[in-house]
Amino acid sequence: MSFLSRLFGTQPDPREEWRALWHRTVAEARDPDWYRMCGVADSIEGRYDMITLVLTLVMLRLEDEGGQGPATARLTELFVEDMEGQMREAGIGDPTVGKKINALMESMNGRIGAYREGLRSDPKVLVEAVRRNVTMAQPDEAEALVQRMAALHGRLARTSVEQLRAGEIAA
Repeated sequence: MSFLSRLFGTQPDPREEWRALWHRTVAEARDPDWYRMCGVADSIEGRYDMITLVLTLVMLRLEDEGGQGPATARLTELFVEDMEGQMREAGIGDPTVGKKINALMESMNGRIGAYREGLRSDPKVLVEAVRRNVTMAQPDEAEALVQRMAALHGRLARTSVEQLRAGEIAA
């Protein structure tokens, strides 16, 4: 879909079918238990880290399904749109926003690889990935964060793509 088609509304925005999942991802990342029980810093950095952690788990779930490249691309676009809006609200100007978005995307790509490897191998690898990538108020709680992360990963595995598209995650 071209930029002009989206701008002038001649075709529906393909991101819309994934917006409910994006909102559910953000809501999950904002759950106070990540911060209270798992030691994540309740700061701008910690909240960003949790959004990327939950989004990474969602993307890995879609990756496991196969054929979901367009879905992960749309979620990435929604992530960028949201982060860009947050930066602009914080007063970051145009020349800097693009550079910061590029840095965020590089960071997210690294996290996807690290979390994928950790989830598929030894839990100690995942603990180290979390220690490197999540701003912790209580660094000794990384194991608790990994346990909750693994539980969310399991819930996502039990969730169909149709449920995800509707913004639902299995209990």
